[in-house]
Amino acid sequence: MPQTPPFAAMFDSSGYNRNLYQAKEDSCGELYYHDNNLLSGSLEALIQHLVPTVDYYPDRTYIFTFLLSSRLFVHPYELMAKVCHLCTEKQRLDEPAADKSRLRKIAPKILQLLTEWTETFPYDFRDERMMRNLKELAHRIASGDEMYRKNVQQITQGLIRKLASLSQYEEVLAKINATSTDRLTVLKAKPQAIQRDIFSVCADPYVLAQQLTHIELERLSYIGAQEFVQAFVQKDPLDNDKSCYGDRKKTRNLQAYVEWFNRLSYLVATEICMPVKKKHRVRMIDYFIDVARECFNIGNFNSLMAIISGMNMSPVSRLKKTWSKVKTAKFDILEHQMDPSSNFYNYRTALRGAAQRSLTAHSSREKIVIPFFSLLIKDIYFLNEGCANRLPNGHVNFEKFWELAKQVSEFMTWKQVECPFERDRKILQYLLTVPIFSEDALYLASYESEGPENHIEKDRWKTLRSTLLGRV
Repeated sequence: MPQTPPFAAMFDSSGYNRNLYQAKEDSCGELYYHDNNLLSGSLEALIQHLVPTVDYYPDRTYIFTFLLSSRLFVHPYELMAKVCHLCTEKQRLDEPAADKSRLRKIAPKILQLLTEWTETFPYDFRDERMMRNLKELAHRIASGDEMYRKNVQQITQGLIRKLASLSQYEEVLAKINATSTDRLTVLKAKPQAIQRDIFSVCADPYVLAQQLTHIELERLSYIGAQEFVQAFVQKDPLDNDKSCYGDRKKTRNLQAYVEWFNRLSYLVATEICMPVKKKHRVRMIDYFIDVARECFNIGNFNSLMAIISGMNMSPVSRLKKTWSKVKTAKFDILEHQMDPSSNFYNYRTALRGAAQRSLTAHSSREKIVIPFFSLLIKDIYFLNEGCANRLPNGHVNFEKFWELAKQVSEFMTWKQVECPFERDRKILQYLLTVPIFSEDALYLASYESEGPENHIEKDRWKTLRSTLLGRV
């Protein structure tokens, strides 16, 4: 079967598919085009447009865009059932003496569609109903002609491997979350633990930036394309009260990635606020500025933003005596790059540069593009909010979904990059599991390092000492 091309090749700069759709009779007469671009259609017509025939195979951009957006209107398992029915009924695969020559014309196309679905949206198949339909259709094809049995096995085995890998990853995340504790709790039980900081496991900021990139790329790789849709979508009013979105499991990998950003920000703030001596805090700030700068050079904008976010937290930014000893020129440059004004214009320019570098890359390192994830989600959210899913005539607004698919497909290209750096288990373990301060504990540590400056801070310090340390 043909190999699917990379996601980067799917969409041009406008977001539309510029390849002409292969000729196909539109039996419903309910698909509307402009300049060969599909703009809208009834849900039934769009489903029929997905199903291959002897003379037709849908464009890959259409397959991705429709499978991504269709879940706003129909459950994936219901869509799979409709596709299976149309394939079986139209190609007469259910007849005992199905024409083998006809089967040989249509089977590779059906198998290709199943391959693209299972490779691009494998998490849909965690639903037993999806797997049942997949196996049933694949069995019809394989039993009709022995030559397709191997193709069917490749599809199902590849899918099972992906789902097993996902389950394993989620188990690891659950273990990490179960063992995470507040640093203050640890310090009260073991005061000597305060001696352990990031320098004890990694004194080299360049190595730390590389290990952060390992974590970022691993977590990115497990986010399913459909999670971007399921994170924001409310139930479609024409969905007859069958809600797809009550299940938090469907966005758990996206949530885990957002939680990682928050953890890294708090870890940076913890490492800076924890040292008792000012010179140690200054050294820590300098260190994280170098880490952040190397993240920028790598193309790891998410870690960069998390580090800047941690250094800008109030408990850190209020340490004026500490900051007065820091050479802030390098930090100012980084903050300028991530300046939120003009809708993050500087960052978006840098991101475009990294994306361009990735397209022409000669090495794995040059391919790395890790976007500032919260902003990516925000962009997709506003795209979703800014346009209706359906037009006044009830048709699906496919023009909107071309643009949505364009944004998600770019992310899909970036998440497939292999991390070129050597893994350091000790550093990774520290980054993922070392206890961090809560917001209150950060303020307490900050006040202990550099005393309160006004009555409000003094009152807060007393309250925190009382509630967190049990001291008056």
